[in-house]
Amino acid sequence: MRSKQEEKRPADREPSQSLSELRTCQATLLSSYFSDRPLIIAANRGPVTFERNENGELEHDRGEGGLVTALTGLCHHTDTTWVACARTDADAAWKEGTITLEEEGHDIHLTFLTPSEEAYDGYYNVIANPLLWFLQHSMWDIPHAPIIDRETWTAWEEGYTRVNRAFAEEIARRVRSQSQKSLVMLQDYHLYLTPKFLRDSLPPEERPTILHFNHIPWPGPEYWRILPPTMRRQILEGLCGADLLGFQTREDRLGFLRSCESHLNLPRSSVKYEKGQVWYDDHKTYVEDFPISIDVEALRNLAQSEKVDEYEEEVREIIGDNRLILRIDRIEPSKNIVRGFQAFEEMLELYPEHREDVKFLALLVPSRQEVEEYRDYRDELMVAAGRVNTTYGTSDWEPVRVVIGDNYPRAVAALKMYDVLIVNSIADGMNLVAKEGPVVNERDGVLILSERTGASQQLRTGAQVISPCDVYATANALHRALEIPQDERRELARKLRWRIEREDITTWVCEQISALQRLGL
Repeated sequence: MRSKQEEKRPADREPSQSLSELRTCQATLLSSYFSDRPLIIAANRGPVTFERNENGELEHDRGEGGLVTALTGLCHHTDTTWVACARTDADAAWKEGTITLEEEGHDIHLTFLTPSEEAYDGYYNVIANPLLWFLQHSMWDIPHAPIIDRETWTAWEEGYTRVNRAFAEEIARRVRSQSQKSLVMLQDYHLYLTPKFLRDSLPPEERPTILHFNHIPWPGPEYWRILPPTMRRQILEGLCGADLLGFQTREDRLGFLRSCESHLNLPRSSVKYEKGQVWYDDHKTYVEDFPISIDVEALRNLAQSEKVDEYEEEVREIIGDNRLILRIDRIEPSKNIVRGFQAFEEMLELYPEHREDVKFLALLVPSRQEVEEYRDYRDELMVAAGRVNTTYGTSDWEPVRVVIGDNYPRAVAALKMYDVLIVNSIADGMNLVAKEGPVVNERDGVLILSERTGASQQLRTGAQVISPCDVYATANALHRALEIPQDERRELARKLRWRIEREDITTWVCEQISALQRLGL
Protein backbone atom coordinates (compact mmCIF):
# COMPACT_ATOMS: atom_id res chain seq x y z
CA MET A 1 0.00 0.00 0.00
CA ARG A 2 1.31 3.42 -0.90
CA SER A 3 1.56 6.02 1.83
CA LYS A 4 -0.21 9.38 1.72
CA GLN A 5 3.15 11.06 1.21
CA GLU A 6 3.78 8.97 -1.89
CA GLU A 7 0.33 9.75 -3.29
CA LYS A 8 1.08 13.47 -3.03
CA ARG A 9 4.40 13.35 -4.85
CA PRO A 10 4.40 15.40 -8.07
CA ALA A 11 6.08 12.59 -10.01
CA ASP A 12 3.02 10.37 -9.51
CA ARG A 13 0.42 12.64 -11.06
CA GLU A 14 0.18 14.64 -14.27
CA PRO A 15 1.10 18.21 -13.33
CA SER A 16 -0.86 21.22 -14.50
CA GLN A 17 2.08 23.62 -14.67
CA SER A 18 4.17 24.02 -17.81
CA LEU A 19 7.75 22.83 -18.02
CA SER A 20 9.08 26.39 -17.80
CA GLU A 21 6.94 27.05 -14.72
CA LEU A 22 8.28 23.87 -13.14
CA ARG A 23 11.88 24.99 -13.72
CA THR A 24 11.14 28.40 -12.17
CA CYS A 25 9.64 26.72 -9.09
CA GLN A 26 12.66 24.46 -8.79
CA ALA A 27 15.12 27.36 -8.97
CA THR A 28 13.13 29.20 -6.28
CA LEU A 29 13.15 26.10 -4.09
CA LEU A 30 16.92 25.70 -4.30
CA SER A 31 17.63 29.37 -3.68
CA SER A 32 15.33 29.37 -0.67
CA TYR A 33 16.67 26.19 0.92
CA PHE A 34 20.35 27.06 0.46
CA SER A 35 20.01 30.71 1.46
CA ASP A 36 21.45 29.99 4.89
CA ARG A 37 23.29 26.66 4.64
CA PRO A 38 26.47 25.41 2.95
CA LEU A 39 26.62 22.08 1.12
CA ILE A 40 29.05 19.17 1.51
CA ILE A 41 28.93 16.39 -1.11
CA ALA A 42 30.75 13.11 -0.49
CA ALA A 43 31.24 10.32 -3.02
CA ASN A 44 33.88 7.78 -3.92
CA ARG A 45 34.70 9.83 -7.04
CA GLY A 46 35.19 13.54 -7.34
CA PRO A 47 33.69 15.93 -9.92
CA VAL A 48 37.06 16.15 -11.68
CA THR A 49 40.13 13.98 -12.16
CA PHE A 50 43.64 15.48 -12.13
CA GLU A 51 46.52 14.53 -14.41
CA ARG A 52 49.90 16.11 -15.07
CA ASN A 53 50.45 17.74 -18.44
CA GLU A 54 53.68 17.53 -20.46
CA ASN A 55 55.13 20.35 -18.36
CA GLY A 56 54.40 18.52 -15.13
CA GLU A 57 51.61 20.91 -14.19
CA LEU A 58 48.34 19.66 -12.65
CA GLU A 59 45.29 19.86 -14.91
CA HIS A 60 41.82 18.47 -14.36
CA ASP A 61 39.09 17.00 -16.55
CA ARG A 62 35.49 17.33 -15.52
CA GLY A 63 33.65 14.09 -14.79
CA GLU A 64 31.01 12.99 -17.28
CA GLY A 65 27.38 12.30 -16.62
CA GLY A 66 24.26 13.93 -15.26
CA LEU A 67 25.08 13.24 -11.61
CA VAL A 68 28.12 15.52 -11.62
CA THR A 69 26.13 18.15 -13.52
CA ALA A 70 23.24 18.02 -11.08
CA LEU A 71 25.28 18.08 -7.89
CA THR A 72 27.79 20.69 -9.00
CA GLY A 73 24.87 22.76 -10.26
CA LEU A 74 23.92 23.31 -6.64
CA CYS A 75 27.08 25.40 -6.31
CA HIS A 76 25.13 28.23 -7.93
CA HIS A 77 23.07 28.45 -4.75
CA THR A 78 25.57 27.95 -1.93
CA ASP A 79 29.18 27.38 -0.89
CA THR A 80 29.98 23.79 -1.82
CA THR A 81 32.62 21.28 -0.77
CA TRP A 82 33.14 17.89 -2.46
CA VAL A 83 34.99 15.10 -0.60
CA ALA A 84 36.20 12.09 -2.59
CA CYS A 85 38.95 9.48 -2.77
CA ALA A 86 41.96 10.26 -4.92
CA ARG A 87 41.90 8.16 -8.12
CA THR A 88 45.26 9.23 -9.58
CA ASP A 89 48.65 10.25 -8.23
CA ALA A 90 47.81 13.74 -9.46
CA ASP A 91 44.61 13.73 -7.37
CA ALA A 92 46.69 12.83 -4.32
CA ALA A 93 49.19 15.57 -5.14
CA TRP A 94 46.38 18.13 -5.41
CA LYS A 95 44.97 17.01 -2.05
CA GLU A 96 42.76 20.02 -1.36
CA GLY A 97 41.83 23.40 -2.80
CA THR A 98 39.37 25.38 -4.87
CA ILE A 99 38.66 24.58 -8.50
CA THR A 100 36.61 26.45 -11.07
CA LEU A 101 34.22 24.42 -13.16
CA GLU A 102 34.44 26.37 -16.40
CA GLU A 103 31.10 25.33 -17.91
CA GLU A 104 29.16 26.21 -14.78
CA GLY A 105 31.29 29.27 -14.02
CA HIS A 106 31.55 28.77 -10.29
CA ASP A 107 34.02 27.53 -7.69
CA ILE A 108 33.92 24.39 -5.59
CA HIS A 109 36.17 23.37 -2.72
CA LEU A 110 37.54 19.89 -3.44
CA THR A 111 39.22 17.55 -0.95
CA PHE A 112 40.76 14.22 -1.92
CA LEU A 113 41.24 11.55 0.72
CA THR A 114 44.35 9.42 0.29
CA PRO A 115 43.88 6.12 2.10
CA SER A 116 46.69 3.59 1.85
CA GLU A 117 46.71 1.32 -1.18
CA GLU A 118 45.81 -1.64 1.04
CA ALA A 119 42.91 0.19 2.69
CA TYR A 120 41.48 1.41 -0.60
CA ASP A 121 41.80 -2.03 -2.18
CA GLY A 122 39.86 -3.60 0.68
CA TYR A 123 37.25 -0.83 0.68
CA TYR A 124 36.66 -0.77 -3.06
CA ASN A 125 37.86 -4.01 -4.66
CA VAL A 126 36.85 -6.47 -1.96
CA ILE A 127 33.83 -5.02 -0.14
CA ALA A 128 32.11 -2.36 -2.29
CA ASN A 129 32.99 -4.21 -5.50
CA PRO A 130 32.17 -7.03 -5.68
CA LEU A 131 30.62 -8.06 -2.33
CA LEU A 132 27.98 -5.34 -1.90
CA TRP A 133 27.41 -4.66 -5.60
CA PHE A 134 26.82 -8.34 -6.39
CA LEU A 135 24.60 -8.77 -3.35
CA GLN A 136 22.41 -5.79 -4.16
CA HIS A 137 22.01 -6.89 -7.77
CA SER A 138 21.08 -10.44 -6.62
CA MET A 139 24.01 -11.81 -8.62
CA TRP A 140 25.74 -14.19 -6.21
CA ASP A 141 25.75 -17.90 -7.04
CA ILE A 142 25.00 -18.80 -3.44
CA PRO A 143 26.14 -22.47 -3.49
CA HIS A 144 29.59 -21.29 -4.59
CA ALA A 145 30.00 -17.61 -3.71
CA PRO A 146 30.63 -15.37 -1.93
CA ILE A 147 33.19 -16.92 0.38
CA ILE A 148 33.58 -14.59 3.34
CA ASP A 149 36.94 -15.50 4.81
CA ARG A 150 39.69 -13.89 6.85
CA GLU A 151 40.71 -11.74 3.88
CA THR A 152 37.14 -10.45 3.55
CA TRP A 153 36.96 -9.55 7.23
CA THR A 154 40.31 -7.77 7.04
CA ALA A 155 39.03 -5.79 4.03
CA TRP A 156 35.89 -4.93 5.99
CA GLU A 157 37.68 -3.74 9.12
CA GLU A 158 40.90 -2.28 7.68
CA GLY A 159 39.46 -1.12 4.34
CA TYR A 160 35.73 -0.39 4.15
CA THR A 161 35.30 0.67 7.77
CA ARG A 162 38.53 2.66 7.83
CA VAL A 163 37.79 4.59 4.62
CA ASN A 164 34.21 5.32 5.71
CA ARG A 165 35.55 6.66 8.99
CA ALA A 166 38.03 8.84 7.09
CA PHE A 167 35.16 10.31 5.07
CA ALA A 168 33.26 11.05 8.28
CA GLU A 169 36.28 12.70 9.90
CA GLU A 170 36.93 14.95 6.90
CA ILE A 171 33.26 15.92 6.61
CA ALA A 172 33.14 16.67 10.35
CA ARG A 173 36.17 18.92 9.94
CA ARG A 174 34.41 20.86 7.22
CA VAL A 175 31.18 21.04 9.25
CA ARG A 176 33.03 22.55 12.21
CA SER A 177 34.54 25.20 9.94
CA GLN A 178 31.11 26.46 8.89
CA SER A 179 29.19 29.07 10.85
CA GLN A 180 25.83 27.76 9.62
CA LYS A 181 24.27 24.31 9.68
CA SER A 182 25.43 22.28 6.67
CA LEU A 183 23.63 19.86 4.40
CA VAL A 184 25.71 16.72 3.76
CA MET A 185 24.78 14.71 0.65
CA LEU A 186 26.36 11.24 0.64
CA GLN A 187 26.32 9.09 -2.48
CA ASP A 188 25.93 5.34 -2.89
CA TYR A 189 27.03 2.01 -1.47
CA HIS A 190 30.64 3.00 -0.91
CA LEU A 191 29.64 5.13 2.09
CA TYR A 192 27.08 3.08 4.02
CA LEU A 193 28.88 3.49 7.36
CA THR A 194 29.63 7.20 7.02
CA PRO A 195 26.30 8.64 8.28
CA LYS A 196 26.57 7.05 11.74
CA PHE A 197 30.31 7.77 12.04
CA LEU A 198 29.61 11.40 11.18
CA ARG A 199 26.66 11.71 13.53
CA ASP A 200 28.58 10.12 16.42
CA SER A 201 31.61 12.38 15.90
CA LEU A 202 29.74 15.63 16.54
CA PRO A 203 27.69 16.93 19.49
CA PRO A 204 23.96 17.39 18.76
CA GLU A 205 24.21 21.16 18.31
CA GLU A 206 26.89 20.80 15.61
CA ARG A 207 25.37 17.96 13.60
CA PRO A 208 24.54 18.68 9.97
CA THR A 209 21.51 17.46 8.08
CA ILE A 210 22.58 14.17 6.49
CA LEU A 211 21.03 12.92 3.24
CA HIS A 212 22.23 9.62 1.78
CA PHE A 213 21.17 8.49 -1.71
CA ASN A 214 21.63 4.89 -2.85
CA HIS A 215 22.06 4.45 -6.62
CA ILE A 216 21.73 0.65 -6.83
CA PRO A 217 18.89 -1.78 -5.96
CA TRP A 218 18.11 -2.71 -2.36
CA PRO A 219 16.97 -6.35 -2.10
CA GLY A 220 14.74 -7.67 0.66
CA PRO A 221 15.96 -8.86 4.06
CA GLU A 222 16.26 -12.50 3.00
CA TYR A 223 19.06 -11.76 0.54
CA TRP A 224 20.93 -9.62 3.07
CA ARG A 225 21.42 -12.79 5.12
CA ILE A 226 24.27 -13.55 2.74
CA LEU A 227 26.30 -11.15 4.87
CA PRO A 228 27.34 -12.05 8.41
CA PRO A 229 25.13 -10.44 11.10
CA THR A 230 27.84 -7.97 12.13
CA MET A 231 28.30 -6.62 8.60
CA ARG A 232 24.63 -6.25 7.76
CA ARG A 233 23.84 -4.72 11.15
CA GLN A 234 26.63 -2.17 10.81
CA ILE A 235 25.41 -1.24 7.32
CA LEU A 236 21.87 -0.68 8.57
CA GLU A 237 23.07 1.18 11.65
CA GLY A 238 25.30 3.32 9.45
CA LEU A 239 22.46 4.31 7.14
CA CYS A 240 20.12 4.96 10.06
CA GLY A 241 22.53 7.71 11.07
CA ALA A 242 21.15 9.73 8.13
CA ASP A 243 18.19 12.06 8.46
CA LEU A 244 16.85 11.25 4.99
CA LEU A 245 17.59 8.15 2.93
CA GLY A 246 16.83 8.16 -0.78
CA PHE A 247 16.31 5.10 -2.98
CA GLN A 248 15.56 4.71 -6.67
CA THR A 249 12.17 3.01 -6.37
CA ARG A 250 9.34 2.29 -3.97
CA GLU A 251 10.38 -1.37 -4.03
CA ASP A 252 13.91 -0.47 -2.92
CA ARG A 253 12.50 1.77 -0.19
CA LEU A 254 10.28 -1.04 1.08
CA GLY A 255 13.21 -3.47 0.93
CA PHE A 256 15.21 -1.20 3.23
CA LEU A 257 12.37 -0.80 5.72
CA ARG A 258 11.86 -4.57 5.82
CA SER A 259 15.61 -5.10 6.26
CA CYS A 260 15.63 -2.78 9.27
CA GLU A 261 12.65 -4.57 10.79
CA SER A 262 14.34 -7.96 10.30
CA HIS A 263 17.96 -7.21 11.16
CA LEU A 264 18.09 -4.33 13.65
CA ASN A 265 17.78 -5.15 17.32
CA LEU A 266 14.50 -4.52 19.12
CA PRO A 267 13.52 -2.58 21.19
CA ARG A 268 16.24 -0.17 19.99
CA SER A 269 14.53 0.11 16.62
CA SER A 270 11.05 0.44 15.15
CA VAL A 271 9.77 0.78 11.61
CA LYS A 272 6.74 2.81 10.54
CA TYR A 273 5.87 1.75 7.02
CA GLU A 274 3.08 4.22 6.31
CA LYS A 275 5.25 7.19 7.30
CA GLY A 276 8.43 5.77 5.82
CA GLN A 277 10.36 6.11 9.07
CA VAL A 278 12.91 4.11 11.01
CA TRP A 279 13.57 4.91 14.67
CA TYR A 280 16.92 3.64 15.86
CA ASP A 281 18.80 4.65 19.00
CA ASP A 282 16.45 7.61 19.53
CA HIS A 283 17.07 8.95 16.02
CA LYS A 284 14.46 9.18 13.28
CA THR A 285 15.43 8.44 9.67
CA TYR A 286 13.01 9.23 6.87
CA VAL A 287 13.06 6.87 3.87
CA GLU A 288 11.75 7.96 0.45
CA ASP A 289 12.26 7.16 -3.23
CA PHE A 290 13.72 9.64 -5.72
CA PRO A 291 14.18 8.09 -9.20
CA ILE A 292 17.35 9.46 -10.76
CA SER A 293 17.33 10.62 -14.37
CA ILE A 294 19.37 12.27 -17.12
CA ASP A 295 20.40 15.75 -18.23
CA VAL A 296 17.89 16.04 -21.08
CA GLU A 297 19.16 19.35 -22.47
CA ALA A 298 22.81 18.25 -22.55
CA LEU A 299 21.90 14.97 -24.24
CA ARG A 300 19.85 16.68 -26.94
CA ASN A 301 22.68 19.14 -27.60
CA LEU A 302 25.11 16.26 -28.02
CA ALA A 303 22.67 14.42 -30.30
CA GLN A 304 22.71 17.41 -32.68
CA SER A 305 26.50 17.78 -32.66
CA GLU A 306 28.84 17.15 -35.58
CA LYS A 307 30.55 14.39 -33.63
CA VAL A 308 27.32 12.39 -33.41
CA ASP A 309 26.49 13.16 -37.05
CA GLU A 310 29.72 11.48 -38.10
CA TYR A 311 28.81 8.28 -36.26
CA GLU A 312 25.31 8.24 -37.73
CA GLU A 313 26.88 7.36 -41.08
CA GLU A 314 28.70 4.44 -39.46
CA VAL A 315 25.50 3.17 -37.86
CA ARG A 316 23.59 3.49 -41.14
CA GLU A 317 26.20 1.35 -42.88
CA ILE A 318 25.75 -1.35 -40.23
CA ILE A 319 21.93 -1.26 -40.44
CA GLY A 320 21.60 -1.10 -44.20
CA ASP A 321 17.95 -1.43 -45.25
CA ASN A 322 17.03 -3.34 -42.09
CA ARG A 323 14.98 -2.22 -39.14
CA LEU A 324 17.08 -1.86 -35.99
CA ILE A 325 16.86 -3.60 -32.62
CA LEU A 326 19.40 -1.91 -30.36
CA ARG A 327 20.99 -2.57 -27.01
CA ILE A 328 23.65 -0.47 -25.28
CA ASP A 329 25.20 -1.91 -22.13
CA ARG A 330 28.30 -2.51 -20.12
CA ILE A 331 29.53 -6.09 -20.36
CA GLU A 332 28.21 -7.20 -16.98
CA PRO A 333 26.26 -10.34 -16.06
CA SER A 334 23.49 -8.22 -14.51
CA LYS A 335 22.73 -6.68 -17.92
CA ASN A 336 21.39 -10.03 -19.19
CA ILE A 337 22.94 -9.68 -22.64
CA VAL A 338 23.01 -13.40 -23.40
CA ARG A 339 19.27 -13.81 -22.83
CA GLY A 340 18.69 -10.84 -25.10
CA PHE A 341 20.46 -12.64 -27.95
CA GLN A 342 18.58 -15.84 -27.11
CA ALA A 343 15.27 -13.96 -27.27
CA PHE A 344 16.19 -12.56 -30.69
CA GLU A 345 17.09 -16.07 -31.84
CA GLU A 346 13.73 -17.34 -30.56
CA MET A 347 11.90 -14.54 -32.37
CA LEU A 348 13.56 -15.43 -35.69
CA GLU A 349 12.49 -19.02 -35.18
CA LEU A 350 8.90 -18.21 -34.19
CA TYR A 351 8.40 -15.37 -36.68
CA PRO A 352 10.47 -16.08 -39.81
CA GLU A 353 9.01 -13.00 -41.55
CA HIS A 354 11.60 -10.96 -39.60
CA ARG A 355 14.54 -12.79 -41.15
CA GLU A 356 16.62 -10.61 -43.48
CA ASP A 357 14.53 -7.64 -42.32
CA VAL A 358 15.85 -6.84 -38.83
CA LYS A 359 19.36 -6.19 -37.53
CA PHE A 360 20.29 -6.55 -33.83
CA LEU A 361 23.08 -4.11 -32.98
CA ALA A 362 24.75 -4.45 -29.57
CA LEU A 363 27.07 -1.63 -28.51
CA LEU A 364 28.89 -3.04 -25.50
CA VAL A 365 31.32 -1.31 -23.15
CA PRO A 366 34.05 -3.41 -21.46
CA SER A 367 33.63 -3.54 -17.70
CA ARG A 368 35.90 -5.03 -15.01
CA GLN A 369 37.68 -7.24 -17.51
CA GLU A 370 40.32 -7.98 -14.88
CA VAL A 371 37.64 -10.09 -13.13
CA GLU A 372 37.45 -13.65 -14.44
CA GLU A 373 33.64 -13.85 -14.21
CA TYR A 374 33.31 -10.77 -16.41
CA ARG A 375 35.74 -12.12 -19.03
CA ASP A 376 33.84 -15.41 -19.06
CA TYR A 377 30.57 -13.54 -19.56
CA ARG A 378 32.05 -11.62 -22.50
CA ASP A 379 33.02 -14.93 -24.12
CA GLU A 380 29.55 -16.35 -23.42
CA LEU A 381 27.72 -13.46 -25.07
CA MET A 382 29.97 -13.63 -28.13
CA VAL A 383 29.15 -17.33 -28.47
CA ALA A 384 25.41 -16.56 -28.20
CA ALA A 385 25.64 -13.86 -30.89
CA GLY A 386 27.70 -16.13 -33.11
CA ARG A 387 25.14 -18.91 -32.83
CA VAL A 388 22.38 -16.61 -34.12
CA ASN A 389 24.51 -15.54 -37.07
CA THR A 390 25.52 -19.10 -37.89
CA THR A 391 21.94 -20.39 -37.69
CA TYR A 392 20.08 -17.63 -39.51
CA GLY A 393 22.62 -15.45 -41.29
CA THR A 394 23.04 -15.36 -45.05
CA SER A 395 25.68 -14.04 -47.38
CA ASP A 396 23.75 -10.74 -47.49
CA TRP A 397 22.40 -10.54 -43.94
CA GLU A 398 24.20 -10.63 -40.60
CA PRO A 399 21.47 -10.83 -37.92
CA VAL A 400 23.61 -9.70 -34.96
CA ARG A 401 26.44 -7.18 -34.93
CA VAL A 402 28.43 -6.77 -31.71
CA VAL A 403 30.61 -3.67 -31.38
CA ILE A 404 32.79 -3.48 -28.27
CA GLY A 405 34.20 -0.16 -27.12
CA ASP A 406 33.47 2.88 -24.99
CA ASN A 407 32.17 5.46 -27.45
CA TYR A 408 29.29 7.59 -26.17
CA PRO A 409 28.77 9.71 -29.32
CA ARG A 410 28.39 6.50 -31.34
CA ALA A 411 25.88 5.22 -28.79
CA VAL A 412 23.86 8.43 -29.05
CA ALA A 413 23.92 8.17 -32.85
CA ALA A 414 22.48 4.66 -32.62
CA LEU A 415 19.85 5.76 -30.09
CA LYS A 416 18.54 8.24 -32.64
CA MET A 417 17.93 5.43 -35.13
CA TYR A 418 16.47 2.39 -33.33
CA ASP A 419 13.08 0.87 -34.05
CA VAL A 420 13.25 -1.19 -30.85
CA LEU A 421 15.44 -0.59 -27.80
CA ILE A 422 15.86 -3.59 -25.51
CA VAL A 423 16.77 -3.14 -21.85
CA ASN A 424 16.28 -6.55 -20.22
CA SER A 425 18.55 -6.26 -17.17
CA ILE A 426 18.33 -8.84 -14.40
CA ALA A 427 18.59 -5.95 -11.94
CA ASP A 428 19.36 -2.24 -12.29
CA GLY A 429 19.17 0.61 -9.85
CA MET A 430 17.67 2.69 -12.65
CA ASN A 431 19.16 2.14 -16.15
CA LEU A 432 19.60 5.50 -17.83
CA VAL A 433 19.86 4.09 -21.37
CA ALA A 434 16.11 3.45 -21.06
CA LYS A 435 15.68 7.20 -20.52
CA GLU A 436 18.29 8.42 -23.00
CA GLY A 437 16.82 6.49 -25.92
CA PRO A 438 13.30 7.97 -25.99
CA VAL A 439 14.68 11.52 -25.63
CA VAL A 440 16.78 11.46 -28.82
CA ASN A 441 15.15 8.73 -30.92
CA GLU A 442 13.78 9.94 -34.29
CA ARG A 443 11.82 6.83 -35.34
CA ASP A 444 9.22 6.59 -32.57
CA GLY A 445 11.12 3.54 -31.40
CA VAL A 446 9.57 1.10 -28.95
CA LEU A 447 11.17 0.43 -25.56
CA ILE A 448 11.28 -3.13 -24.20
CA LEU A 449 12.00 -2.80 -20.51
CA SER A 450 12.75 -5.32 -17.77
CA GLU A 451 10.50 -5.10 -14.74
CA ARG A 452 13.67 -5.41 -12.65
CA THR A 453 14.99 -2.01 -13.73
CA GLY A 454 14.32 1.02 -11.60
CA ALA A 455 13.17 2.83 -14.75
CA SER A 456 10.12 0.55 -15.01
CA GLN A 457 8.46 2.40 -12.09
CA GLN A 458 8.24 5.56 -14.21
CA LEU A 459 8.25 4.29 -17.80
CA ARG A 460 6.10 1.17 -17.77
CA THR A 461 3.04 2.92 -19.28
CA GLY A 462 5.04 3.75 -22.41
CA ALA A 463 7.10 0.55 -22.65
CA GLN A 464 6.71 -3.17 -23.29
CA VAL A 465 7.57 -4.58 -19.85
CA ILE A 466 9.04 -8.08 -19.63
CA SER A 467 10.40 -10.48 -17.02
CA PRO A 468 14.17 -10.60 -17.60
CA CYS A 469 14.53 -14.39 -17.36
CA ASP A 470 11.60 -15.15 -19.69
CA VAL A 471 13.26 -15.57 -23.08
CA TYR A 472 10.04 -16.73 -24.74
CA ALA A 473 8.08 -13.66 -23.54
CA THR A 474 10.94 -11.38 -24.56
CA ALA A 475 10.96 -12.93 -28.05
CA ASN A 476 7.24 -12.21 -28.36
CA ALA A 477 7.76 -8.68 -27.05
CA LEU A 478 10.36 -8.08 -29.76
CA HIS A 479 7.89 -9.31 -32.37
CA ARG A 480 5.07 -7.13 -31.02
CA ALA A 481 7.34 -4.08 -30.88
CA LEU A 482 8.18 -4.51 -34.57
CA GLU A 483 4.50 -4.89 -35.48
CA ILE A 484 2.96 -2.01 -33.49
CA PRO A 485 1.15 0.42 -35.83
CA GLN A 486 2.82 3.77 -36.40
CA ASP A 487 0.20 5.89 -34.62
CA GLU A 488 0.46 3.71 -31.51
CA ARG A 489 4.26 3.84 -31.63
CA ARG A 490 4.08 7.62 -31.83
CA GLU A 491 1.83 7.81 -28.76
CA LEU A 492 4.03 5.46 -26.72
CA ALA A 493 7.12 7.49 -27.64
CA ARG A 494 5.33 10.72 -26.69
CA LYS A 495 4.45 9.33 -23.24
CA LEU A 496 8.04 8.35 -22.60
CA ARG A 497 9.48 11.69 -23.71
CA TRP A 498 6.95 13.66 -21.66
CA ARG A 499 7.75 11.76 -18.49
CA ILE A 500 11.52 11.91 -18.91
CA GLU A 501 11.54 15.62 -19.78
CA ARG A 502 9.61 16.55 -16.65
CA GLU A 503 11.49 14.18 -14.36
CA ASP A 504 15.06 14.90 -15.43
CA ILE A 505 18.22 15.11 -13.33
CA THR A 506 17.22 18.55 -12.03
CA THR A 507 13.92 17.18 -10.77
CA TRP A 508 15.81 14.37 -9.01
CA VAL A 509 17.84 16.89 -7.02
CA CYS A 510 14.88 19.16 -6.34
CA GLU A 511 12.68 16.31 -5.10
CA GLN A 512 15.29 15.56 -2.44
CA ILE A 513 15.60 19.20 -1.38
CA SER A 514 11.81 19.54 -1.37
CA ALA A 515 11.57 16.51 0.94
CA LEU A 516 14.13 18.03 3.31
CA GLN A 517 12.15 21.27 3.38
CA ARG A 518 8.84 19.46 3.90
CA LEU A 519 10.29 17.42 6.76
CA GLY A 520 11.88 20.44 8.40
CA LEU A 521 15.42 19.10 8.03
